[in-house]
Amino acid sequence: MLKKFINLEEAAVLAESTRKQKKTVALANGAFDILHVGHIRYLQASKECADLLIVAVNSDASVRGYKGEGRPVIPDHERAELICALECVDHVVVFPEATVENVIKAIRPNYQCKGTDYTEESVPEGDLVRSLGGQVKIVGDPKDHDSSAIIRKINQAG
Repeated sequence: MLKKFINLEEAAVLAESTRKQKKTVALANGAFDILHVGHIRYLQASKECADLLIVAVNSDASVRGYKGEGRPVIPDHERAELICALECVDHVVVFPEATVENVIKAIRPNYQCKGTDYTEESVPEGDLVRSLGGQVKIVGDPKDHDSSAIIRKINQAG
């Protein structure tokens, strides 16, 4: 069995090999700071889009860059390990940049899967995905779950 946690170079090779076999590659990404049912539904729906699902997890520094100090509450290597444990996920990479653009350029997914808080037109990297021959897919259930809200609730209860 192949290891699930891989680096970007390994992900690029796997994606290319998958496409050569006439199979498809999906990319999902996020911080996954407090794993919740919305994440599970998003990743399961992402897997339904393609033969191979690669999940890109934001590094600690990139999460801090857009969520602020005190985030993430779970370190990136542990968040990646949690995502690796999910049956629907084939491989996981951690990326240090503020956006997932370098991951998209490296693996050239057939589908970039984003949650229902986006539309196909509002996905920041959508034009890049389309320019590389891919499609944007909006997947998962309504955005009724939120790690930040869960963290606030925990802090209020404490």
